[in-house]
Amino acid sequence: MAKFPRIPKDGFSFLLGEIIGEEVEVRKSPVKGLVGLKGTIVDETLNTLLVKTSLGKKRIPKKNAEFFFPQYKAAVKGSMLLFKPEERTKKLK
Repeated sequence: MAKFPRIPKDGFSFLLGEIIGEEVEVRKSPVKGLVGLKGTIVDETLNTLLVKTSLGKKRIPKKNAEFFFPQYKAAVKGSMLLFKPEERTKKLK
């Protein structure tokens, strides 16, 4: 059985719900051109977030990335998001 990262209860409970529609900033990414991008999450897959930015829609790999959710003042490692959206909301409770 696969191990899943635990989400700390304080300040990260928003990850247990839907994150489509949330504002996000890419803080770290192995793809240097994505660092600093800001926008709204419009879709999510197992391995990526699709973010609508001022430059258009950008697909951001979750692996080895860090995202900042300004409305929650929370920095989140991409490894905490490496699930299909419907699995994350079930398995991280």
